[in-house]
Amino acid sequence: MVKPASGPLPVGLGAFRGLPIVVFLIGFFLTAWLMARRTRGALLLGILGTTVIGIVLNETIGGGQGFATPGAARVPQAIVQAPDLSTFGRLDFGLFATLGAATAVLVVFSIMLSDFFDTMGTIIGVGGRGGFLDARGHLPGSDRVLLVDSLGAMVGGLANSSSNTTYIESAAGVADGARTGLASVVTGLLFLGAMFFSPLAGAIPAQATAPALIIVGFFMMTIVREIPWDDYDEAIPAFMTMLAMPFTWSITNGIGAGFVSYAAIKLLRGRGAELHWMVRLAALAFVVYFCLPLIETALK
Repeated sequence: MVKPASGPLPVGLGAFRGLPIVVFLIGFFLTAWLMARRTRGALLLGILGTTVIGIVLNETIGGGQGFATPGAARVPQAIVQAPDLSTFGRLDFGLFATLGAATAVLVVFSIMLSDFFDTMGTIIGVGGRGGFLDARGHLPGSDRVLLVDSLGAMVGGLANSSSNTTYIESAAGVADGARTGLASVVTGLLFLGAMFFSPLAGAIPAQATAPALIIVGFFMMTIVREIPWDDYDEAIPAFMTMLAMPFTWSITNGIGAGFVSYAAIKLLRGRGAELHWMVRLAALAFVVYFCLPLIETALK
């Protein structure tokens, strides 16, 4: 889950220098080549191949110092390491006492809204890639997905881990043929095993996973053709959604921009009666969500 951006993000073309960007470019073209060849497991092979290339370049050309980020593309010092479970079950209910009741309620509201709509955006994106959406673009059985996601978030909180929620990277498995949910079960079991192989997993640098995420973004863009671009009531909010997501690094912000712009267009056109009450409620909730910094400042 990505927190709302606190200010404008600088967007521009970075400097193409250093081993990290070299490894990323090699990894991207390697992964794209494997995808173009329809190779099964192309994303996984791309990540592993890029990691090996990164380690070789780092230890030869870079002298082991080519990557500034800790643990990136270096030979792991160990293979197995016992997981640290010292924070498991340590719950802190001092949020309201620390922040005050009003601010704490706003924080809980913000997290809830972000988690819910991150999940909604993810399941629609992954469902579209897998061909699970119906003629109206709805995912059948989405209530069960949301229930499992909610339970996962609760257990994740109990474990003091980052929020357990559905992730857009699931599209990688769908792209390779996953349909029944067995792939997610296998992934979960592998994550349990990875707890004991964290040094090995930590050797995989961000430069190796970034190409896979770009390809996942490509998968998500394939459903854009379903947008009725000649219907501006629908197309402009959809465009606002796509625009806000990368510029704010948040699925939630993008969905919020789409809800608010869709409701605003309908109301300004005098077609507010076409808005379902849940759309009105969601749009209002997002207005509050976007105004949280102003509200918190006023409360202080």
